Amino acid sequence: MSTPDVEAVWRIESARIVAALTRFTGDFGLAEDAAQEAVAEALVSWPLDPPADPAGWLMATARRRAIDAIRRRVALRDRYAVLATDPAVGAAAGPVAGEDADPDRIDDDVLALMFVSCHPVLSPEARVALTLRVVAGLSSQEIARAFLVPVPTVQARITRGKKTIAAAGVPFELPPAAERRERLGGVLSVLYVIFTEGSTATSGDRLVRPEVAYEAIRLARTLAALLPDEPEVHGLLALCELTAARFPARTASDGSPVLLEDQDRRRWDVSAIHRGLAALAEAAAGGGLGPYGLQAAIAATHAAAPSVEATDWERIVVLYEALGRVAPSPVVELNRAVAVAMASGPEQALAIVDELVVADRLGGSHLVPTVRGELLARLGRRPEARAELELAARLCANERERAVLLRKAAELG
Repeated sequence: MSTPDVEAVWRIESARIVAALTRFTGDFGLAEDAAQEAVAEALVSWPLDPPADPAGWLMATARRRAIDAIRRRVALRDRYAVLATDPAVGAAAGPVAGEDADPDRIDDDVLALMFVSCHPVLSPEARVALTLRVVAGLSSQEIARAFLVPVPTVQARITRGKKTIAAAGVPFELPPAAERRERLGGVLSVLYVIFTEGSTATSGDRLVRPEVAYEAIRLARTLAALLPDEPEVHGLLALCELTAARFPARTASDGSPVLLEDQDRRRWDVSAIHRGLAALAEAAAGGGLGPYGLQAAIAATHAAAPSVEATDWERIVVLYEALGRVAPSPVVELNRAVAVAMASGPEQALAIVDELVVADRLGGSHLVPTVRGELLARLGRRPEARAELELAARLCANERERAVLLRKAAELG
């Protein structure tokens, strides 16, 4: 068995292994460390002696490493004695080769792991890093590449996150039913942040990082399977699938962005659209669409249209108005302005954008001057439009987007 096989097994099984180890040890940080030690050992031993049951091998090895660590902790000697001598407790470590497993319990463990990784006591950056590390199984190097930060920064976030969880005494368990829906919003927010960074990178020389977005989709699918009765979980999954369906057409062969009106819609991923529509139907069946479901409905409207001109922009305006009521934000207002421009003309849309400018609700972002420049250009106010697009280019951290903005500004000159 080659080294890539270790990585593949870990990517698939990491959440289950870390979750079972956390339940086994009662220590989230220890569980993640023990699992990583098992992976390191597998990288050395598997090429020489491939196991018949790779996932079981990782689970068994990680559990041994956890027991070794507990043995070394004098303060946990009594706890180790219970774990080492009580077969009933030891069996709780999850399915190892030859042991019976409770599939429902494993599902609960993975779900609990998601809630722990996204706990409110953690900073947003730590939530993202921990979720990608312990739930998605990404390495520190992969996370650093995804978010364009140094590896030591990612490692520090993970370390601080684990220490924060330990210091706060966060239990490894599902939140009570009364709290679960509120806490679920935090989990969905983390997955949304991960997907958004993959679908439109905030910085760097690539517009899209599909490998990051697809990890978010994989996690959203897992969450939907674990919480099939939560409409917003399906709404987020639908939004991710329908947005990712456009990835093949969003960039040219040289990596430069292709605007929506110029995209070859025949290149959109039909399978992803079908999966997204199915998830959207599940969300709608749950009693009304929430913020993610409404965004997915907007994406579905785009997916159903053969062209920008044939898009039902009136419907999109209505959906953005609904979204603005349930989840008001300046970004929603800005997107509503774009839809209004397509449905009713740029003059009405410019009034919406100017209100955002006066309120300074997206100060420092390139998004407002980008949209304002486009609207001014459509109104024939070319000098003003060029100034707005040049401002947007100065504020934009993504090299690909910046190049498009500068090109549009030059065309107005």
